[in-house]
Amino acid sequence: MQIQYLDGPRLRRALLAACDYAKQQRTELNRINVFPVPDGDTGTNLALTVQSIADHLQSKNDRAVSVVAHEAAQGAVLGARGNCGMMLSHFLLGFAEAVASSTRISTGEFSAALHSGTERLYAALERPVEGTILTVMRDTASAAAGPDTPDFVPLLTHIVGEARRSLAGTPELLPVLKKAGVVDAGAKGFVSLLEGVMLFVRGDLSSLMSYRTGDGSVEAVAEAEYAPNEEQFQFCTEALVRGSELPSQETVQEVLRHHGDSLIVIRAAEVLKVHLHTDGPEEVFEYLKGLGVLVTHKAEDMRAQHAAIKRAAQGHITLARRPVTIVTDSACDLPEEVTRAHGIHVTPLSLVDGEQTYRDGVDMTATDFHHQLESGGDLLTTSQPSPAAFTDTFTNAADEGEALVGVLAASTISGTFGSAEAAAAGFDRVPIHLVDSRGASLLEGMLVLKAAELAELGHAPDDIVLELRRIRSQSGILFTVGDYARLVASGRVSSNQALLGQFLRINPILGLRPDGSVTAFGKGFGRRGARARLMRLLRDQIPRHAKQLRFGVVHVGCEHMVGEISSEIREEYGDHIEILSAPATPVIATHTGIGTWGVAFLVED
Repeated sequence: MQIQYLDGPRLRRALLAACDYAKQQRTELNRINVFPVPDGDTGTNLALTVQSIADHLQSKNDRAVSVVAHEAAQGAVLGARGNCGMMLSHFLLGFAEAVASSTRISTGEFSAALHSGTERLYAALERPVEGTILTVMRDTASAAAGPDTPDFVPLLTHIVGEARRSLAGTPELLPVLKKAGVVDAGAKGFVSLLEGVMLFVRGDLSSLMSYRTGDGSVEAVAEAEYAPNEEQFQFCTEALVRGSELPSQETVQEVLRHHGDSLIVIRAAEVLKVHLHTDGPEEVFEYLKGLGVLVTHKAEDMRAQHAAIKRAAQGHITLARRPVTIVTDSACDLPEEVTRAHGIHVTPLSLVDGEQTYRDGVDMTATDFHHQLESGGDLLTTSQPSPAAFTDTFTNAADEGEALVGVLAASTISGTFGSAEAAAAGFDRVPIHLVDSRGASLLEGMLVLKAAELAELGHAPDDIVLELRRIRSQSGILFTVGDYARLVASGRVSSNQALLGQFLRINPILGLRPDGSVTAFGKGFGRRGARARLMRLLRDQIPRHAKQLRFGVVHVGCEHMVGEISSEIREEYGDHIEILSAPATPVIATHTGIGTWGVAFLVED
């Protein structure tokens, strides 16, 4: 086989194969992760990062290598988790910049692009550490510049061999690796990406069967001490900011370098991504809020993660774990960026169209569903996930957590909670704690997000459950219905009620009580009247002296309302108030129709 050039389709297929193979190494990479912190999550972080790359490439069929390289880099930036994910993102951005005007590239141009990726990464790091993914990327780029061949096949074989040799030498450069008897986990993840490409090109698994680098074990990772004299900070902090006037990468680095270490900043177009180990994550988030829209943010207690690994070793469990992993269902309406950032496992509900069944958020997005409603098609019905679907979710989540906390759609409006209970009753790998959110859409979603944040801070499952119940008792969601036809079709109101309501231009305002029941809170005359009435009701629902608030704005086919309502909320509660937004879950949209919008609120005081 000879490959004389690399174009868009070839690069896309190679990257998809690389991502798929790298994801398969998650458990091993977690087990050997001892640097910079022995927190056992490099494999998980890399898997989430490359999954984002793969998702960005799935629907891209461009002929130009420049377009595919750009999409891969953007996917990496948006999904980047941990040091390894951030470093890979910089590398791919540098690669994409080098081929930005190319439809296809030769081996020489490919080698130059690898070098460009490495240069960008080195330039982005304040204190480059050898013996990590950085070293292996540099050695790989150097190896690519060696052979003078126009054929990608021997070139790939050569650089994979050199990358493996570089990886095997990482313990000689980092004493902590040598002491633990492992290679660097991030570097091994990068090598696995290269190996995935080689497997794809050769179609040969046997070439990897005898290759091992000293896998290590959970015991070796657990024995690697969390050294406070080397790692002074407690929280692995990450954030993604969007904005049209973001400061430069260097400006953000200059501000944040005084807040901790392991700082990596990416500025790519209108996106800013930050990774930092710090003791003051809230200060970091406040700074970032002033730069643009803080889309995602997390602060994970690395010491709690290391303690979980030690417990796993003492119990002779073969997986490195986090204390708690969060699971939910797709009725939560959390944006994909949020679920990716926090490693939340989502079980999709089902949408049924005659004989055809779609998985919510997988086969059909909420926006796709809204478009179908606008076209006036048949009324789709919704169905809760089966116990088997939840068992699959629990199984995947159990690879990461000592315990699971599931925050699910209200049992009063869906059978989802009962389905999860049935699955949990027969699941014995890890303890499962289920929470009836007594909500849906972003009311459920913000409770899910709160659960993830508490888990990242090291809170015990029982404490998370109690805190969610406390918060839910003083939180809620209000929405105004846009389409009587859907309410009639779903049996929620009679034809006579609908005719009267339309004649009088009455827009009902519905909401969920603390017990999860759907209740009429009031009505407005016309759309303006309904909006004013809903916002007054919202103010009445929120305690006057509440300070810790979050909001969510949901809509069914009326995205313009998000900006308008968000502005009104910020005028009332402050510019820095956190507001999530999303198209409403089909569970709500199918019954309420186009033009529906609402506001969820969380009171955390």
